[in-house]
Amino acid sequence: MPMPSSRRFFHARHPSNIGPRSLVVTICFLIGFAGLLMFGIAVLRRDFTGVYKCKHAKPISVSVVWDKNGGSTGLVSDGDHKRHKVMGFVGIQTGFASVGRRRSLRKTWMPSDHQGLQRLEESTGLAFRFVIGKTRDKSKMAELRREVEEYDDFLILDIEEEYSKLPYKTIAFFKAAYALYDSDFYVKADDDIYLRPDRLSLLLAKERVHTQTYLGCMKKGPVFTDPKLKWHEPLGYMLGKEYFLHAYGPIYALSADVVASLVALRNNSFRMFSNEDVTIGAWMLAMNVKHENNRQLCQSECTATSIAVWDIPKCSGLCNPEKKMLELHEMKICSNSPTLPSVE
Repeated sequence: MPMPSSRRFFHARHPSNIGPRSLVVTICFLIGFAGLLMFGIAVLRRDFTGVYKCKHAKPISVSVVWDKNGGSTGLVSDGDHKRHKVMGFVGIQTGFASVGRRRSLRKTWMPSDHQGLQRLEESTGLAFRFVIGKTRDKSKMAELRREVEEYDDFLILDIEEEYSKLPYKTIAFFKAAYALYDSDFYVKADDDIYLRPDRLSLLLAKERVHTQTYLGCMKKGPVFTDPKLKWHEPLGYMLGKEYFLHAYGPIYALSADVVASLVALRNNSFRMFSNEDVTIGAWMLAMNVKHENNRQLCQSECTATSIAVWDIPKCSGLCNPEKKMLELHEMKICSNSPTLPSVE
């Protein structure tokens, strides 16, 4: 009578040992099968960039495509088009040469970990992301990808990162931010200022009569109406002409209604100037929005009420941001905030 196929499969030679040995081999087989199953699940949970996905730690860095043909849509690369609700979205404008600045920021007022960013958002109602474009330099893009993987705090725009094209980057930022976030205010900030998130939160939370608000530390800029008048480049003003108010570039905010109007415009609707703060200011003048001047956004030192600290008027930001940022944070009057780690 032929032996059962199971005995041939397990190579059992002695009938007296069939039971125990079969049980042992079966257990080993099940353990091996379970291991393979777990490995398969782990592989399936990896995304195409090799980063593990977790429902409790969804990546927050995204790439956004800007319509270069004049449209107004912002397409999110991760496929999730649901707008995240916050009181304010702060886009920290940065570049490929600003690795040191980002390092100093993450050591001071901006958390360096995903959980820290979430806690900051929960305590202030503000979301913070570094905003950067792209470059054809493969090595620089590779370095950026490594930084994104490590810190996960970027919003990457599908435009060329170039200083001469900052006005285009700024408009692309507002359009992308509007596509991603349902926010009361959208804040443009530079990566070389010391920001105090809790005080910024209080400023944005104020009740306002006007829904179209342009908020910043205002200065006077030239009105470009007469092409015969000469632009005085070193002094930065138009000779013999009136001025209009616009915010200093290191930080300003636009209310949701204002950004919605920007999003509705075609990219070539309004004139672009060489300076992004002048460009936005001129557009705000044309849109007849409410200018709200707040000098706490341009303080040269930390005080009980200062919101943004930078070396005005000497520099358009902190003069030595990588070093100065750390020095300011060591001062309790700067870092003493319920939303930031305490400094011993």
